[in-house]
Amino acid sequence: MFCHTEHNQRLFLRRFVLRMESAVEVQRGAAAIKEQFLTTKEQFHEFLASGRPRQSTDEADGDSEEPSGEPEQKRVRLDSDGDKKKKKRGQNKSRPHVKPQSYEDRRLCPSIVQERDTKCFYGEKCRFLHDASEYMSTKAADLSDQCYLFNSFGWCQYGVTCRFAKAHTSPELKNLRNQDLCRRSTDTVRNLLDKELQRRLRKKQERFPGAEAYNITDPSSTSASKHTLFLLTFMQICHSKLRKKPGDASDGADAPVKTVGPITDADIIKLRPCEKKQVDFRDKLYLAPLTTCGNLPFRRVCKRFGADITCGEMAMCTNLLQGQTSEWALLKRHASEDLFGVQLEGCFPDTMTRCAELLNQNIDVDFVDINSGCPIDLVYKKGGGCGLMTRTSKFEQIVRGMNSVLDVPLTVKIRTGVQQNCSIAHKLIPEMKKWGVSLITLHGRSREQRYTKSADWEYIDTCSKLAAPVPLFGNGDILSYEDAMKARETGVSGIMVARGALIKPWLFTEIKENRHWDISSGERLDILRDFTNYGLEHWGSDTQGVEKTRSFLLEWLSFLCRYIPVGLLERVPQKINERPPFYMGRDYMESLMASQHVDDWIQISLMLLNLLIHVYVFFVSYYAFAYEFID
Repeated sequence: MFCHTEHNQRLFLRRFVLRMESAVEVQRGAAAIKEQFLTTKEQFHEFLASGRPRQSTDEADGDSEEPSGEPEQKRVRLDSDGDKKKKKRGQNKSRPHVKPQSYEDRRLCPSIVQERDTKCFYGEKCRFLHDASEYMSTKAADLSDQCYLFNSFGWCQYGVTCRFAKAHTSPELKNLRNQDLCRRSTDTVRNLLDKELQRRLRKKQERFPGAEAYNITDPSSTSASKHTLFLLTFMQICHSKLRKKPGDASDGADAPVKTVGPITDADIIKLRPCEKKQVDFRDKLYLAPLTTCGNLPFRRVCKRFGADITCGEMAMCTNLLQGQTSEWALLKRHASEDLFGVQLEGCFPDTMTRCAELLNQNIDVDFVDINSGCPIDLVYKKGGGCGLMTRTSKFEQIVRGMNSVLDVPLTVKIRTGVQQNCSIAHKLIPEMKKWGVSLITLHGRSREQRYTKSADWEYIDTCSKLAAPVPLFGNGDILSYEDAMKARETGVSGIMVARGALIKPWLFTEIKENRHWDISSGERLDILRDFTNYGLEHWGSDTQGVEKTRSFLLEWLSFLCRYIPVGLLERVPQKINERPPFYMGRDYMESLMASQHVDDWIQISLMLLNLLIHVYVFFVSYYAFAYEFID
């Protein structure tokens, strides 16, 4: 091609360079595996099919009418010959949408499950069964004769509805207890939603004096504003004290603030930044707040392998202020999480400040994180997530407002910017230092890049120098201890691990011990079994809890299949942007875990949940394209 002008020559050269870079990226996209383990797609799936248990003749003919208690199979849409309409696109158009209450046709009343002495509150109007024998006649068969909850805590709160009920149910259908284990077991999960607090939130009776005071006067403006804030807070506390009468139990719910005894200096004088709770973030391994996959059971697995800092999944502040149970469940904290924080998403200073004050008074956390790096459209188009990086004025009001009501450090997670070739983090970081953030986490990609390009660690190094003395954590493309060593050569104070932990949760052990762990398939299966047990403990061991555990397990297996064992690699370590070709593992289980087909993931879930191996349930959850929701 002949270029006539200098401009066209530059354009031609730029396109040529981009094409060469893309060609090199394609060559780098396949992982180097030893030749003796490589195979074809047909041979790989034929080998896996040979080891699967087959259906019996009766089940293959459809003669078995016994209900399995599992969701129905995926329905295949059959278009008629004359129907030439355009087929709907999307991954979830033909899968069954199973609601939690439809797992069982006839459910047992909670008053019977919990064996309460009092009668059902709803009486004859109750729509649930009150006869345990009638329920047992329609209940699906138990999955095993051993219950993890009963063996761990001495009792199972799900009683006869548990899918492992034969382990702790008497012939009279009474729930048994192991008193020795019950005495030793303690509450391992904190930050539960109080019913009285939920009622106040739903009726909008909860007061936020700190947030209201900040919205009226900015405490960082002038001395006159500080004086006004002092008087306003003093008047509110005195008003609540005067209204309270001895023996009045209902007054505490309507009071603006929770007060006990006389007014002290702590009630009036706001804590200075140096007096807040201090957290040493430096030289820590930080498990990123992963939406959907970063649930409590997964965090327990990563904590066992050496994660220092854990953070809950991204929670919408508006849903928390409405008292939604599902959103408050994201704030739960396990006893093993010694350094734990929660991540909030929002785009308005007033709601974010109220939510921060609400959490500061009602849950136990070590820090609160602001999500200004979420790339999904649902959040970005409302002005949240990455949208906050371009709304500097609102961002500043959010940070200052939340800092004014929190007694714990406030952290921020950002990306390099919104557009691919227009980084703005280096301009924003010096301003955030003035706003009072305690930690900045920088993901080395922009919103447009998502996960298609490599993280820019040179830019992260530049931003870490601008952030000093505030610690800055780097995030992106950490899948081995060698990647972590290169990241530590920059000026970052610590490392955040996201997708690397999903692909290999033992990565934290590798980084701390500076080695490549050639983990066996049996050890990997034990990790999945631990996750399954943690899931039954967290989501429940009844039908709904088992199905929820399985759906999150399938979600995680969509990442785990990308791991390539160290002993099979021609070149160590594996890179995060390298996809494995079809290969045979050193045993059948290793090959099964390498499969990227959903049927094989389901088979693993059936094995772990003690389900009948020959029962195939095509319960396809929203596991695909989960990378779009991870931040």
